Amino acid sequence: MEMEMGDIHLYIVLFIPVVLSGIFIMSLNKRKLQRTPKLPPGSMGWPYIGETFQLYSQDPNVFFSTKQRRYGEIFKTNILGCPCVMLTSPEAAKFVLVTQAHLFKPTYPRCKERLIGPSAIFYHQGDYHMRLRKLVQGCLSPEAIRKIVPNIEATAISALESWSGGHIVNTYDEMKKFAFDIGILTIFGPLDTYYKEELKKNYLIVDKGYNSFPSYIPGTTYKNAILARKRLSEILSEIISQRKEKRREEKDLLGCLMNSKDEKGQILTDDQISDNIIGVLFAARDTTASVLTWILKYLHDDPKLLEAVKAEQKAIYKQNAEGSIPLTWAQTREMSLTYKVILESMRMASIISFTFREAVADVEYNGYLIPKGWKVMPLFRNIHHNPDFFPDPHKFDPSRFEVAPKPNTFLPFGNGVHACPGNEVAKLEMLIVVHHLATKFRWGVEKSRSGIQYGPFPVPQHGFPARFWKEPCSQIQHEVA
Repeated sequence: MEMEMGDIHLYIVLFIPVVLSGIFIMSLNKRKLQRTPKLPPGSMGWPYIGETFQLYSQDPNVFFSTKQRRYGEIFKTNILGCPCVMLTSPEAAKFVLVTQAHLFKPTYPRCKERLIGPSAIFYHQGDYHMRLRKLVQGCLSPEAIRKIVPNIEATAISALESWSGGHIVNTYDEMKKFAFDIGILTIFGPLDTYYKEELKKNYLIVDKGYNSFPSYIPGTTYKNAILARKRLSEILSEIISQRKEKRREEKDLLGCLMNSKDEKGQILTDDQISDNIIGVLFAARDTTASVLTWILKYLHDDPKLLEAVKAEQKAIYKQNAEGSIPLTWAQTREMSLTYKVILESMRMASIISFTFREAVADVEYNGYLIPKGWKVMPLFRNIHHNPDFFPDPHKFDPSRFEVAPKPNTFLPFGNGVHACPGNEVAKLEMLIVVHHLATKFRWGVEKSRSGIQYGPFPVPQHGFPARFWKEPCSQIQHEVA
């Protein structure tokens, strides 16, 4: 039967809107799909373990740089059972750590958090974090620490003299002892020898267990660390109680924490104080010791640079009547070449290779999706070794810091609200140690070898074993064993 012309017209009138509606809906869905960000490129490795073995079985620099060359400045992986997004550009680091920091919370494994303490500053965001940061930063500001320059200097001299005599010392281990003593000085001021030794003994047990397998079986390294952490809390409670009995408002970090009150007049609990003190000790010791060890190696490897540093330091030494007058804060500000050596050492060594954050919501960055709950890792080492920002990046060249680095390209202390609040103390320690090494000591390296070992911070092979001698006269001679 033939269809009437009027019926055809009716079908056309009815069919065309349906077709157009379908095309419109398909177009919307297509646009929606186009707008939905995709995951970054990269490999997730094996189920659960991901690419953990690849990262920890080789130099991590090789792992990171290989990934960056293959996938670009943002890529995904899986480390220790956690899906991760790694970022290698200054813009990405700024996005995560500064401009959108509220979308990325600090994250640490529960087993590590338990050893330091859940109230420590670097586990938190928001009001509590800002309150603690303001306190710690105030107590460790240049205005506050300039008063303890003589105390840091006395500790440095004592440490260096204990190494002298020509016996072999593990430089990194000795620097850790020195940095711990400065941490104690900064937190407590002068402290009773008994408490100092008890803190050191138990801290070392906790430190040993920090990177061990988290087993709660009695006798294991981690279980011993848990017990030592409990003992640290008890020791700190005793020190706090004694401070309260004396009713003196000390200006050290402990005093600042004890005397702090929030807007409601609430003081910090003993546990909150203890967690933050232990957190400061953890943050202050190994990182500073690692940089100091690298400084010695870099100076040892460049005799011409070492002589220039000695010349700068000897000029100050002569101002102080051959060291009979203590250093001043103002003099540490005059050590321009030494300061550039410190900055270049931090860039080259990149002690903190990356930092961990966790996305608190789905986040879009540069067209890619960072899913809620994924770990996010700005890779400081990749940024520090990028030739676009630091020409010939594997060459040790302090002169590159005669001009300030581009923003967000030099991040040895992190960036944003979680940047290290103790960075001024750390740099002051380094300046003072180098001053006395360059003016009073000579040293020789025992079986010097190239290469890096990670534990977890990068240090020269075998902790840079060396011999130190105290100079009997003002003429400093550098000796290579």
